Amino acid sequence: MMPERVVGGDDGLSVRFWGTRGSLPMPGSDTIVYGGNTCCVEVRLGDRLFVVDAGSGFEAAGRALALLGSGSGRVDLLLSHLHHDHISGLPFFAPILKGPGELRVFCGNLGGESAAAAFGTMFAPPLFPVTLDVLPGHIAHVGFRAGETLTFEDGVSVATCPLRHPGGATAYRFDHGGRSVCYVSDMEHVDTGPDADVVAFCRGADLVIYDAMFTEAELSRCRGWGHSTWNAGVDLCRAAGAEALAAFHHHKGHDDAALAAIEAELAEALPGSFVAREGQTLTFPARRSREGGGLVSARGGRRRTGEPPEARLPGARSPAGRVKNPHFEHG
Repeated sequence: MMPERVVGGDDGLSVRFWGTRGSLPMPGSDTIVYGGNTCCVEVRLGDRLFVVDAGSGFEAAGRALALLGSGSGRVDLLLSHLHHDHISGLPFFAPILKGPGELRVFCGNLGGESAAAAFGTMFAPPLFPVTLDVLPGHIAHVGFRAGETLTFEDGVSVATCPLRHPGGATAYRFDHGGRSVCYVSDMEHVDTGPDADVVAFCRGADLVIYDAMFTEAELSRCRGWGHSTWNAGVDLCRAAGAEALAAFHHHKGHDDAALAAIEAELAEALPGSFVAREGQTLTFPARRSREGGGLVSARGGRRRTGEPPEARLPGARSPAGRVKNPHFEHG
C-alpha cells in the first residue's frame, strides 16, 4: 500500500494542529480558542502525509481524511512516546476503524522495540473492550532508536532525537523545500541551559513545536515530570537560530484566558511565536535551492553534516522573528 498523498499538493511544508493539549482532553467553553484535544499534529511535505502522535485529536484527523476520500492509503504515524495523551485516539482513527486503510506506527523510545506489545496491553480487555486486530483496517509496527534518521521507501527522510522525559521520548525534524519544522515534545529542560543535542537538532528551523506545559512557577513544583516552559523554548530557539516557537502540550488547567496571556508574553519575547491552537494550519512555501546550501528537500536533498545513522524500513514494499510568513488558517 502506498503512503498517503494529497492530490495536487504543492512543494511546501504544512502543519495542522489536531490536538494541542497535554495530559487529558479538556473540552468546554473556556478551551474553545486553543483547544481541548490532546496531542496530534499533521505534517505534509508537499503531498506526503505524516501524523505525529495519536492523542484524542487523532480521531478528528481521521475523520478529515475520510471526508477527503483519502483515508484508504497508508498513513505513517510517528509517536513521541506511549503515554496516554499521545495514543488514546488511535483506535478511533477512521481509516482503521472503518477500513480499509493501513496505519504504520513508528516508535523510537523503547530501545528499538516497536509499540506492538504495549498496544496489545493498552488496547485489550480489561483496559479496552476489544483488541486492535478486530478493526477493519490494518496496523503495522516499526521500532527504531531515537537519534536515528528514518528513511522511507519513497526517499523521504525524517530526523529524530531522544528527549529527556520519563521513559524517554522522541523529537522529529521535517525538512522539505528548504523549510524545516521540529516537533519537540515531551521533554524537561535543565537549569544549565538548552540541551546541546536538541539545539543542534533544531538548528535553523522555521518553527519549533515545543512542550510548554508549565509556567516557571508551576515547574518548580513538578520537577521530574518531564515537561518544560515556553521560556525554555525561547532559549532553545535563540540558541538554535530557529525562527519561531509554537507553544504546545498545554496544561489541563490553562484555559483560553491563561493561554492568551502566555501568548502575549511569548510573542514579545520571540516575535512571530505563538501558542498553538487546535485546527490551526501553517503553510511554509518552498524555497529555491541555493548553491552550496543545506538540505532543501525531503527527497534527494543534501544531507546535513554529522547526521545520525539511518533507520531503513525492514522489508519495505512499494507501497515560520519570525515564522517567515507562513500562511495561517484557523479551522
